[in-house]
Amino acid sequence: MKAEFEDGVDLFVSCWRAPIDRVAIENPEMHDLAKARMPKDLPRPRIVQPFWFGHPEYKGTGWYLKNLPSLQETSRLREPEKDSDNWKTWNRVWRMSPSADRGKERSRFFPGMASAMADQWGGYAFEQFQLEAA
Repeated sequence: MKAEFEDGVDLFVSCWRAPIDRVAIENPEMHDLAKARMPKDLPRPRIVQPFWFGHPEYKGTGWYLKNLPSLQETSRLREPEKDSDNWKTWNRVWRMSPSADRGKERSRFFPGMASAMADQWGGYAFEQFQLEAA
């Protein structure tokens, strides 16, 4: 487990330090052991929720961004009443019992968020590229 942790830290830091202009790394907010190993210029993650992009679910997704704007919501859903059956369904990730598929289910990504990333960050990067080329 320690080797996996070390590999994860190395991968994250390598991505952050990559010699490219714009970086977006998806990762939850880190615990103290990982934070202590991160580069000093690493900002706090920008947390977004799937329901901001049309998916009825709670799953805070952290984005560590370099030279990219924060992801803006596109199709925010009205949140269900707390403790209602609908609210419990939206919290499926946090309520998930241990199982063989738990990791796979918890790591699902949402098409609405992916579309927002492509539109917003792709459009921003293209605009910046055009400005730099001019």
